[in-house]
Amino acid sequence: MQKRKLGNSGLTMAPLMFGGNVFGWTVDETMSFKLLDAFVGAGFDAIDTADVYSKWVPGHKGGESETIIGKWLKARGGRDRLVIATKVGVEMPGIGKGLGKAYILARVEDSLKRLQTDYIDLYQSHQDDKAVPLQETLGAYQALVQQGKVRVIGASNYDAPRLAEALEISAGKKLPRYESLQPLYNLSDRAGFEKELQPLCVRENVGVIPYYSLASGFLTGKYRSEADFGKSPRGGRMKMYLDDRGRRILKALDQISARLDAKPGQVAVAWLMTRPAVTAPIASATSPTQLEELLAATRLKLDPEAVKQLDAASA
Repeated sequence: MQKRKLGNSGLTMAPLMFGGNVFGWTVDETMSFKLLDAFVGAGFDAIDTADVYSKWVPGHKGGESETIIGKWLKARGGRDRLVIATKVGVEMPGIGKGLGKAYILARVEDSLKRLQTDYIDLYQSHQDDKAVPLQETLGAYQALVQQGKVRVIGASNYDAPRLAEALEISAGKKLPRYESLQPLYNLSDRAGFEKELQPLCVRENVGVIPYYSLASGFLTGKYRSEADFGKSPRGGRMKMYLDDRGRRILKALDQISARLDAKPGQVAVAWLMTRPAVTAPIASATSPTQLEELLAATRLKLDPEAVKQLDAASA
């Protein structure tokens, strides 16, 4: 398995991250263990989650995903062979939100406890907090790195000016820098990342680990009409994708997957892996069959003609 380096850090990872948002939401603990076992058994090592997963489920308060991963880590061992990534900053019900120093230092302890580990490989600012000076946030992360509780830091959902400012402060003040960016990016959602963030990440060697790699499932091809929207809890989001451009994208995916004897979702993930700056797409699976399809996507090599066709269809 060809590992990829994350930014300028010492972290390396296999070219696909497991999206842990599903743990405790659309998959129970038993299936979560089964999926994680299969993922790691196939040679993959990076798992992404967040403290707030899955607070949107009725009766949940956040921390459910980290808790399941922690139980799995304790049961299976092998912590040093894994890359565990989590996030902080989005509102935790009844606790708070943001990227102030005191808040980060308190929340990291909660995450470490739930994950049943004494360090986090990649700790990420879940969303920008303009109410807190970037230097304060980066200073909090410096304390955690010095304490050995965090190895590397990353940013999620930052725009280009703020990410550039954070990188500048890190360099000028000798503070840890964001070695990764976790943006919304896929074959359907391109403009938000490619216009300003992609050139910045390439120039500054910031690793990109995009989320919603399959556009909430749209790029698997299972949503072809409004009648399909009821197929999953994410179906409600499909309306924004299923327009003329969306149909063009699906048509291109269908043609290429037929030619390469692959599935549309595999082609979509393989396309992401060809993009400048992308270290490893993040994708979720809720069954062993889905997971096997995802893992196979990392072995799919798109020829220049296929990439060109997908670029044109999704332009």
